[in-house]
Amino acid sequence: MKTMLKTLWFVGVFYVLACVALAESPSQAIHKKDGAKCASQFDDAVRVNIRPECVRELAPIVAAIRYQENGKTYQYGVIHKRCPKGYRNQAGWCAATVQKNWDRWHKAGAKGEFITYLGGIYCPIGCDRDKDQLNQYWIPNVNKFKKRFAYPPK
Repeated sequence: MKTMLKTLWFVGVFYVLACVALAESPSQAIHKKDGAKCASQFDDAVRVNIRPECVRELAPIVAAIRYQENGKTYQYGVIHKRCPKGYRNQAGWCAATVQKNWDRWHKAGAKGEFITYLGGIYCPIGCDRDKDQLNQYWIPNVNKFKKRFAYPPK
């Protein structure tokens, strides 16, 4: 019994380490999806709009939003009259929105999961623009992608 528990423990540790090792960094994920130029613009958007101490937590969310939104014109799903079209503008607006809402969520006591909080603002279920009722998939998909775009442990 003791040997079996040790074996299960080692298998679990190996699984966790393998998942982390197979994860892509946010920048690698963007490079893979959109190419080197867009990855550079993504990195700049993160550098300019996300505080350094928050990058490890928030950059994977920004990359996950890119994968979830998957737009050609609105790559990060930002449809706002003050946000011009273009990859860098979309990435920057998204990164700034994530940082601002991270701060608001913490100021409000950081209750629940951040992506659930963010989804209620970034992609609310039942809003007028959600005619096909696709917003219900935003939170689970962003969570799924975020897990893939992790930085290696320090």
